[in-house]
Amino acid sequence: MTEDRKYQFSWDLIGDLDTARPNLGPKLRLEAYRLLQFCTRDILEQRYGTEAADQIFYDAGNLAGKHFYENALDHTPTDINDLVKQLQSTLVDIGIGIFKVEKINENMECIMTVAEDLDCSGLPELGYGVCVYDEGFISGILESFTGRPFNVKEIDCWCTNERTCRFEAKPKPIPAAAE
Repeated sequence: MTEDRKYQFSWDLIGDLDTARPNLGPKLRLEAYRLLQFCTRDILEQRYGTEAADQIFYDAGNLAGKHFYENALDHTPTDINDLVKQLQSTLVDIGIGIFKVEKINENMECIMTVAEDLDCSGLPELGYGVCVYDEGFISGILESFTGRPFNVKEIDCWCTNERTCRFEAKPKPIPAAAE
């Protein structure tokens, strides 16, 4: 039995922004985005706990990253350098942040940064990172590019007194074949 879903995401839900907002355009103030994000996160945490709220945000980011890769990027990059160039340009154009790769190895383990991050730049020091959605977003993009799932963890955040968000990404181990 298939459950009918009311809110299943598709890129069509982004809508025709030129028609929808002829006067305001596609941009919005950071306060509006953060109100949506942090109020949603607060309610999820109250109802389900911090761990579950973080997992929901990570999973939502992962889904968004996959859709973003398929719809906002030329999803036929020839190599990782091409993907990085596309991400740098697109993430700045739409105001998510300034993306850079600090290091990457042959196994696709990498350290990436997002400066002026939409989620946290300018927030007070909290003693913990808040960019769980970004972790999922990056993992979804990397999975779409490589065909392998990734674990992505924020290791520096504005809220931990850094001035850029830094993420460590590692491909998930491939399970051994059952004998």
